[in-house]
Amino acid sequence: MAASSLPFTSLHLQFVSPNTKSSTTRLSSRRIRASVSEKPPVPGPAVAVPAKGETKLPLKKIPGNYGAPIVGPFKDRLDYFYNQGRDEFFKSKIQKYNSTVFRTNMPPGPFISQDPKVVALLDGKSFPVLFDVTKVEKKDLFTGTYMPSTDLTGGYRILSYLDPSEPKHARLKQLLFFLLKSRRDHVIPEFQASYSELFETLEKEVAEKGKSSFQTANDQAGFNFLCRAFFGSNPPDTKLGTDGPSLISKWVLFQLGPVLKLGLPKYVEELLIHTFPLPPALVKKDYQRLYDFFYESSGSIQDEAEKLGISREEACHNLLFATCFNSFGGMKIFFPNMLKWIGRAGIKLHNRLATEIRSAIRSNGGKLTMAAMEQMPLMKSVVYEALRIEPPVPLQYGRAKKDIVIESHDAVFQVKQGEMLFGFQPFATKDPKIFERAEEFVGERFMGEEGEKLLKHVIWSNGPETQQPTLGNKQCAGKDFVVLMSRLLVVELFRRYDSFDIEVGKSALGAAVTVTSLKRASF
Repeated sequence: MAASSLPFTSLHLQFVSPNTKSSTTRLSSRRIRASVSEKPPVPGPAVAVPAKGETKLPLKKIPGNYGAPIVGPFKDRLDYFYNQGRDEFFKSKIQKYNSTVFRTNMPPGPFISQDPKVVALLDGKSFPVLFDVTKVEKKDLFTGTYMPSTDLTGGYRILSYLDPSEPKHARLKQLLFFLLKSRRDHVIPEFQASYSELFETLEKEVAEKGKSSFQTANDQAGFNFLCRAFFGSNPPDTKLGTDGPSLISKWVLFQLGPVLKLGLPKYVEELLIHTFPLPPALVKKDYQRLYDFFYESSGSIQDEAEKLGISREEACHNLLFATCFNSFGGMKIFFPNMLKWIGRAGIKLHNRLATEIRSAIRSNGGKLTMAAMEQMPLMKSVVYEALRIEPPVPLQYGRAKKDIVIESHDAVFQVKQGEMLFGFQPFATKDPKIFERAEEFVGERFMGEEGEKLLKHVIWSNGPETQQPTLGNKQCAGKDFVVLMSRLLVVELFRRYDSFDIEVGKSALGAAVTVTSLKRASF
């Protein structure tokens, strides 16, 4: 769950206490340093003295421009969504300016965001400055150059929109740490129960119809799992019933619509969601149903919130957001994407995963445990590779707190205090100067000592995979929890099946995966 962005940026709740490193991500006993420099910014135009053998990078003016007011942002928005598409929009500007750092406008622009101007950082070397809260501010930047109405979140600025310098940030993040730590023993059994239901649904529909939508089954299983694991409440047994996923999708649309492409006719979509915000009143009753469910289900967590100085009401709105927007949103985006990449990788990888996973479980008494998963290096690498090649939160923002110097692979650039920085994460995590065969899904990429060294460049969680969330940073509070969930999906899939086939389409939030065959485990 990524905490600072699409946005499903924060899906991310931590599975351990803030001072405890999780065993699920401890890949070696030695510490790996973060990729973000802790040194203060270099004043003025001077550049740090290069180390011996290094080449001093030239200081360059940031290329690009914003065009005329209204006209420039509107043109960039049309290019981003329709004329070029998102990836080509960025690629064309890199080619035009011969630079991975440049100035541009980011959607939505007029008339939703007051200032769409950004400095884009589109390589793995410049991108990490967005994690450094001594250099950038994260206040109200979760969704980018605009902020949805707080009427959509009970009148509160939710944790994802708070900068670590704000007093409530630490208290609310501590509450999420408490939630995950206090419920950690429920995660594996509730995941197994919920996703057993999912696989039974897929099997039945494939047998009857020849295919089954993974999205539909995943939405219900994911929401049920989160509510059972975090709050001990099973939605179908409450007034909410099975309506949770549809209510969440509608509510999220009202927040992310300005930066989504829904596939409607261009000018209908432009007028409907890209030019003016959708009125929060239209989802007020839907949100109230969700809020009532979480208020009734989270009493013990609200008790802890009061001890931290947080009202029960504010705590509930934050728990709802963390569960529905961040965690559920992450599963809704990332699980189909991961299934897509594993499915496309083919039967050789499937066989290797099945053999490794089943062998590790057998060697641990036939029971799936955290220790058993630590004995599955290929499975762990596959999850990291999926997070690398298609991170669930592609867009990242930060506003310069002071004049700073930013380095790309080719040059050094000066950014002035107050300027908005933007990073497109898939370009940073597929940087060919960092990763060989960067555009390919390589399942074993992060195995072994050399593979572990690359983990600092896996940055889906608003920070390097080699770092942990703290009260003072904006890394996803549930980084380890998201990794664990993703590992559990792969494990449960290959415990049951030798291989599977899929068809892949597109959706507003990622891949639309249809399962067409499931080959039952034969060994």
